[in-house]
Amino acid sequence: MAVVKELIRSEANGGISFGNHKLNAKAKLEDFKHGGDLLKVKTYYEITKLEKNGGFLYESVPGTSVTSFVESEDQVEFTVEGDKDAQITIGLTEDADYEVFVDGESIGIMNTGLGGKLSLSVELAAADQVAVKIVRQ
Repeated sequence: MAVVKELIRSEANGGISFGNHKLNAKAKLEDFKHGGDLLKVKTYYEITKLEKNGGFLYESVPGTSVTSFVESEDQVEFTVEGDKDAQITIGLTEDADYEVFVDGESIGIMNTGLGGKLSLSVELAAADQVAVKIVRQ
């Protein structure tokens, strides 16, 4: 799987791909139009962040490359790649329960609390890529 050299791009499936965990220096792209929204990405090897319409959507520490990021009202699905295990935070609906799947296996149901954020860890050091799916209950 390749990094996203253009920092962010629209995909044929209606999703986006973004981030480049191989960059040594910070890079960002603002005002990327996708599906009626304005997206902003900041990325390099230490962190990857994605904002939608000025609000928080995705963050990983260390940086990751994300492909086929598709979100709907009740679900977020994407594939993530990185050189090291990563802590990922996703912005979702406040105080809602979500079942989280990593590589097809449920890791449990999590609540977003009042901040609307859900955090999970993915083991990337031993894998080329990891599929993540988050489904509202």
